[in-house]
Amino acid sequence: MRFLTDENFNGSILRGILRRIPDLDIVRVQDVGLRHADDPTILEWAAAERRILLTHDVATLIHYAYERVNRELPCRV
Repeated sequence: MRFLTDENFNGSILRGILRRIPDLDIVRVQDVGLRHADDPTILEWAAAERRILLTHDVATLIHYAYERVNRELPCRV
């Protein structure tokens, strides 16, 4: 599995995951040039790269994820 964490994903959780599974394929939006990108752009990038998006953002991102699903676009959240 391949993962992408959004900009405000808890860094302590990310570090803990990587301590337990150091070879896990996980990148941050900051690492791939998506710092300050809007949610639809992040979801599109994650889908294109076949990555599962890890987020704590249930306020806005989920709305865009459901929108992608309703439009039958790939979505991995």
